[in-house]
Amino acid sequence: MPEQICKLAYSIAELAEISGIGRSFLYEEIKAGHLIVTKAGRRSLILHEDAISWLSTLPKLVATPRSPVGEQGDLA
Repeated sequence: MPEQICKLAYSIAELAEISGIGRSFLYEEIKAGHLIVTKAGRRSLILHEDAISWLSTLPKLVATPRSPVGEQGDLA
């Protein structure tokens, strides 16, 4: 089976598309200094390693189990 080659860098539009995260949020993260951008001439690129590192810093949502309806005790 051929080895899959990943890109070394992504444009903002590419990163938005492959990550499912909106461009506006990416620009906010760049402005806040959370997402590192590398410039190649006039192009803004996000290196693969920087994208992975940034994604790993996003908050995790851990779902807590809810009690089924009617099992929360008597209120009377």
